[in-house]
Amino acid sequence: MGMIARVRARLQSIHTVTNKPDPARLQDDTYQSVCLVTVVLLLLPYLSRGPVSILLALAYSCLVLPVLMHVQHHSADDLRDYVSTLLAPSLRFLRRMYGPLQRMEGVLIGMHNLFTMISQCLFFMVCERTLVPGQRVACLYSLMFYNVAAYCASYVRELIAKEDWSLSVPVADHSRVKHLAMTATRLVLEWTKAVTFIITVVFMLLVFGLERGLEHYHPTTAYTVVTWVYYMATEKVFADLFPALLTMLRLERLESLEGQWAPVLQRGLTMALAVVLSLPLLLQGQYRVAVSALYVCGWVRWRELRRGPLAALLAERAVLERYRHATPEELAAHDDDVCAVCLASMQRARVTPCQHLFHAECLRRCLSSSDVCPICKRTFHFD
Repeated sequence: MGMIARVRARLQSIHTVTNKPDPARLQDDTYQSVCLVTVVLLLLPYLSRGPVSILLALAYSCLVLPVLMHVQHHSADDLRDYVSTLLAPSLRFLRRMYGPLQRMEGVLIGMHNLFTMISQCLFFMVCERTLVPGQRVACLYSLMFYNVAAYCASYVRELIAKEDWSLSVPVADHSRVKHLAMTATRLVLEWTKAVTFIITVVFMLLVFGLERGLEHYHPTTAYTVVTWVYYMATEKVFADLFPALLTMLRLERLESLEGQWAPVLQRGLTMALAVVLSLPLLLQGQYRVAVSALYVCGWVRWRELRRGPLAALLAERAVLERYRHATPEELAAHDDDVCAVCLASMQRARVTPCQHLFHAECLRRCLSSSDVCPICKRTFHFD
């Protein structure tokens, strides 16, 4: 009887243990229920109209859902694994759907002139609806005037940089015999450009002097400044002048990388302007223009920046970052306080592994040919 009682007690204990609810499973079920309710509550504001509900829903999703995930998965590795497992199918689907669009973006970035024109039109439309509402032709007038100004600036720049003013074209480089067909073509082309330039300038002076056809065009100062800054940052005629301006400023922090910093700063400025001016249109419910401007002037411009100027800048910075900055004490103790390559004084310098100081520009110039110190002729080795 005692043995039967012990076996019965053992079976009852096993049955009790197996039927006992698992706390981890209960916690997981509770977490999934809370997430389901959260998703339902998140989708409800999107069913109503108005930007305020959508912004509240976005704020709720960005703040509450990460907290719930962090409560369920305490460590960062568990949270990362859970998120990757949960989002992996969706990310693969989105990546597959985004593939053709990504290839189209690459083609658009490669067509630089077309991409610039589309981004300018979209940005000017955003500025028109944000800064001068009610003037539906302001963007077209402004873009036309700026294009005329760019044409005049490019023609004047061509005249300044022109060295050969002869209109005749010789048969060969060292021949004095004129090529009649090429000479006539060049003569017609040069006179056509000169006449076009004169007519354009006279026409613009008459338009602004007599104010004919400008009854519906009354831009504000803010609109003119913002659109002109964006146009100068994107149009090649004016954008090419920015590296020279940075070089004239001689900023020591740029370390003679003005040619790489200039396009990065220009594109960063254009993206910031597009984002700042498109957000009010989202709040006003003008989603088409705002989303189009954010996509073209923001996202596509960022892709162009990341794979072009930013990659070049980071590559140059990566070469210099292997060499640390010289401290003020090292600069003060340096002999004659001059660079051994250019023989100019050094306010900032880079230190090589062999403890020699050079300007960043001089060091980059030396590294372009070899990894040998210009002074002691030792090969640079890094620990």
